[in-house]
Amino acid sequence: MRRRFIRKVSASIIKELDAFPKVPDACVQTSISGGTVSLLAFTLIAILAIGEFSYFQESWIKYSYQVDTDISSKLQINLDITVATKCEYIGADMIDQTESRVGESGDLQYEPTYFELLSKEKAWQRMMQNIHQQLNKEHNLLESLIKSSFNGTAATKSPRVVDSTYPLNACRIHGSMKLNKVAGNFHILAGKSYDLPFGHAHILATNDPQDMYTFQYFLVVVATEINTYKFSTNTHQYSVTEKEKKLTGQKRHEIPGILLKYDISSIKILISEEGMPTGQFLIRLCGIIGGIFSTAGLLHNICGFIINLLCCQCKPREQVQR
Repeated sequence: MRRRFIRKVSASIIKELDAFPKVPDACVQTSISGGTVSLLAFTLIAILAIGEFSYFQESWIKYSYQVDTDISSKLQINLDITVATKCEYIGADMIDQTESRVGESGDLQYEPTYFELLSKEKAWQRMMQNIHQQLNKEHNLLESLIKSSFNGTAATKSPRVVDSTYPLNACRIHGSMKLNKVAGNFHILAGKSYDLPFGHAHILATNDPQDMYTFQYFLVVVATEINTYKFSTNTHQYSVTEKEKKLTGQKRHEIPGILLKYDISSIKILISEEGMPTGQFLIRLCGIIGGIFSTAGLLHNICGFIINLLCCQCKPREQVQR
């Protein structure tokens, strides 16, 4: 008897704790206003659900930063530069803070060519300049390139056409070098370099001081790791400042050339492509459906109450006038 009494009490407590609204047992009355509100609610739910699904399919680029702890890897430099001087009059090399010298050991190739560009090469150059300008202005363009894994965005340079009827007046220096991840200097100077007991020096092969310039570039190289849905890669970005100086030829230590000083940043940029998780999408979808149903029902009840209140106030006045 005691167990039966406990079961009855527990069942009654559970029924009293049921907080969900119940439909009256008599009937459910339909109305035009209720049907209209339901139709509008379903339409709004469909529109918002389609928009939420479209947002679920989209992705965005996230940028974050961390300390670059990878100091043992090598930094690959791809060089392709044309200097308006014959190859026998210039020399290029690179020295870093570890006193490692790269450049004259066969890593770079010297190719006699023309300094003037052909029409196709000028068109290619203008195209690449426009791409870089757009990347600097529009951040969304860079994000679209990252998402597309750069397929078809970087056109290859057209080969140089050498005409044997005109003398070659320039030198193309190109090649790839792997450097230590420390600060260093790269320079292309007039005269070939020679190793000396205290270092190395460039001996100028001509004494003509006319039209001699020194071009200085200061670079800060930043390691960058890109992880998207299509590809993953490790690369580097850089910022550069430049300075140009015309030499008078009156000072002995002034040697015309291109001087490039680079430094490695201790910060690493992480670029990742992210999207909305499936669980979050389902939660947002349920919130949309439940919120619209609750709001529509609340507004329908409020409007019905106001209409009934106004109708009740109008009926006594009509009866008095009669």
